[in-house]
Amino acid sequence: MREREFWQLLEEVFGRTYGRSLAHDQALDKLGGRTVEEALTDGEEPRVVWNVLCDHMEIPDPQRWGHDHNAPPMPAQ
Repeated sequence: MREREFWQLLEEVFGRTYGRSLAHDQALDKLGGRTVEEALTDGEEPRVVWNVLCDHMEIPDPQRWGHDHNAPPMPAQ
């Protein structure tokens, strides 16, 4: 997943205003207490950040990927 795709999904799943607010304001324990924006700026893999956010917000897996998206593969560890 590219960062551009991350932001597209964020808007599709959460809506533009609410999604951007979550990304800016919501500190997530699984990201070391960082926000989505901070984690992405620090170089975290967008798919990892996306899954952490969706887990935190209790978004079911089928709804995480929007209407026209397939789940991208997880990054190699």
